[in-house]
Amino acid sequence: MSDLEHLLAELVGIPSPNPPGDCRAIAEFVAERLAATGAEVETLQPPQKSEASSVVATLGSGEAPVIILHAHTDTVPVAADEERRWSTDPFLPSVIEGRLYGKGSVDDKAPLAAMMTAFAKLAAVADALCGTLVLVAAAEEETGGQLGTRWLADGGHLPDADFVIVGEQTGNRIALAHKGIMRATVTTRGHSVHATNPDRGVNAIVAMSRVILALEDYHQRLGQRSHPLAGSPTCNVGTIWGGSTANAVPDSCSVRLDRRVIPREDPETVRRELGEVVASVQIAPATAEVGNFLFSGWFDSELSTEFGQAFQIAVSAYADADPIGYLPGSDAKHLLERARGDMVIFGPGSYEVAHAFDEYVELSALHECEAILSSFLEAVMTAPAAGKERT
Repeated sequence: MSDLEHLLAELVGIPSPNPPGDCRAIAEFVAERLAATGAEVETLQPPQKSEASSVVATLGSGEAPVIILHAHTDTVPVAADEERRWSTDPFLPSVIEGRLYGKGSVDDKAPLAAMMTAFAKLAAVADALCGTLVLVAAAEEETGGQLGTRWLADGGHLPDADFVIVGEQTGNRIALAHKGIMRATVTTRGHSVHATNPDRGVNAIVAMSRVILALEDYHQRLGQRSHPLAGSPTCNVGTIWGGSTANAVPDSCSVRLDRRVIPREDPETVRRELGEVVASVQIAPATAEVGNFLFSGWFDSELSTEFGQAFQIAVSAYADADPIGYLPGSDAKHLLERARGDMVIFGPGSYEVAHAFDEYVELSALHECEAILSSFLEAVMTAPAAGKERT
């Protein structure tokens, strides 16, 4: 097992499920490893949740260019029914036929291991370092990042960066966009009576059925909008609950919906659209309202700077360097205000095997990811050899 593979195995062997989101043990491990490189290392916790420990390690004096490597340390939990389906112990990393299995092996400890290794390689030639390299190992991504990356960014713990790489599962492709999420609750209200004569009441579930059809029609119309990398916005009714018993007319019914928001869509406009769809349904004398909005932002970037183009060159030596969209969300949305240049989402493996039993990463993809990161950092952050100019 190579040093990189051994590092990933050690990371996987430190459970960090979220919830509950206790990342103290893995943060301590990451901090010790990065401190051993000679970097300046901080372990930071938000006051609201001290166990949500994140690590920020810095090489260099703060001078430009500033490049941020970002990965998250938390994983989704192992559900009881999922644990029975694992072929191996989810927290005892196993290498089988070129794959390393374990919870978090691909999401997100493979990108983290690759970044830590690339970081250490640059630290070993610190005398030739031009600029500042920051590695962020963040807690709380799996539950939205508010007490992880968002707290770090808003609290002044992260510098403005000329280039940001957010580690996620892109098959070592360059992802430049992902959708945001608007969640909302729709509630219909009627009048409950005994089911022996239901016409005396107002059935809130029947009213909701009409609202759901209107939301489905809205979803179909959203297909007319499109982002070149992220695709079309969507609207999905995910849960429904209402009534109390079969022999009574239900006086309330609620659904929880998920509206995916493409880059450049305004969240306030999306809120207004959802309200207009619900208000347009004729359900009187029942009533309907929409509320409990929660928004998680979208991400959109380019490859317009010298660092973005240099990263594309580094990727092209190993993989297809044409940009793609990333279907899941990421902490990139929390770093938009810190990125004064381009930002990419990048890492080995597929999100399709994350959050599931028998999660794994192909070791060849892990090594490829690290090689790309190291090649890029060497190209843009080390002094050129004597007599040569950097292009």
